[in-house]
Amino acid sequence: MTIDLTEEELELSAMVREFADTVVAPQAYEADRTHTLSMDVVGQMGELGLFGLPFPEEVGGQGGDYMALCLAIEGLGRVDQSIAITLEAGVSLGAMPIFRFGNDAQREEHLPDLLAGRAMAGFGLTEPEAGSDAGATRTTARLDGDEWVVDGSKQFITNSGTPITRFVTVTAVTGVHDGRKEISTIIIPNGTPGFTVEPAYDKVGWHASDTHPLTFDGVRVPAGNLVGERGSGFKNFLSILDEGRIAIAALSTGAAEGCLEAAVEYAKSRTVFGAALSTRQNAQFTLARMRARVHTARLAWHHAARLRDAGKSFAEAAAIAKLVAGDAAMDNARDATQIFGGNGFMNEFSVGRHYRDSKILEIGEGTTEVQLLVIARGLGLM
Repeated sequence: MTIDLTEEELELSAMVREFADTVVAPQAYEADRTHTLSMDVVGQMGELGLFGLPFPEEVGGQGGDYMALCLAIEGLGRVDQSIAITLEAGVSLGAMPIFRFGNDAQREEHLPDLLAGRAMAGFGLTEPEAGSDAGATRTTARLDGDEWVVDGSKQFITNSGTPITRFVTVTAVTGVHDGRKEISTIIIPNGTPGFTVEPAYDKVGWHASDTHPLTFDGVRVPAGNLVGERGSGFKNFLSILDEGRIAIAALSTGAAEGCLEAAVEYAKSRTVFGAALSTRQNAQFTLARMRARVHTARLAWHHAARLRDAGKSFAEAAAIAKLVAGDAAMDNARDATQIFGGNGFMNEFSVGRHYRDSKILEIGEGTTEVQLLVIARGLGLM
């Protein structure tokens, strides 16, 4: 199921899907059961160039675009959302802020390993009191001579505690002007005194994705670790988040398709009252609706990605894509689990894992409610 893809994009999609089926899928159940991110799989993704897809060759990337990245994320999301989000966060939240807003020295130091999959980075935005309302950030950073002193905490930070995580880029309040917080972004290397990567979360889903709360207690880093201009952190974050919504929509589409594929195969093989489940009209209609959701979700994220890559305004399209695709993933996971019956409640089957994993797709990188606000704003209602 492809829509207006170039020959090169078709080849990339096919390559990633083969990798997903032959390398990622066989380890997905055990990784989920043991809450373990396979660094072997991450390393192979790096060797395939997936972490460098949307970056130019002169900085160590593959010379592709955001469409290419999202095709890879969709292909991985079909079989293992944890691996898909590892790639998405590694690129959108780990490497992209350095590429987009870092200085030459920061790019030269960090991008080669990040884009090759030899290192990963996290992006520390969310806090206990600052999620959708990122402006409520309480983590602070003050200049003391030629060092930033950072205090505060972050939560739900992806790729922040892997064996190859080098640093996190955190948002922090660096001042107050006219009653408004000045928010900047600062690189904090792992292992810096006072920086604690707390124990991993016990999550409902995405068990193989590395996710931790972070604590900063008098953390000192060089003043040169500021990413971008002082006070530009919130604006820069919003631009990164808009792009990330397209990627999450692609992941959601992959999850929805994975559920559809599994449900169709199961319905054809499952005998109920002497006939294949797939011959029952109720099952046929359920599967048809699932197919329509995948198609609509893919159209939405393709449109947003094409706008982004053409340099056109895409924020509203990204919000629509994330809304539609997130709903598709959750609805298809529910319907696929119902098709599977009791087996759908077993974690060894992919639909059961998708059922647990997909809920976060309606929350992460902007909740459903935030997407509705963005769309309403586009209608001139706010």
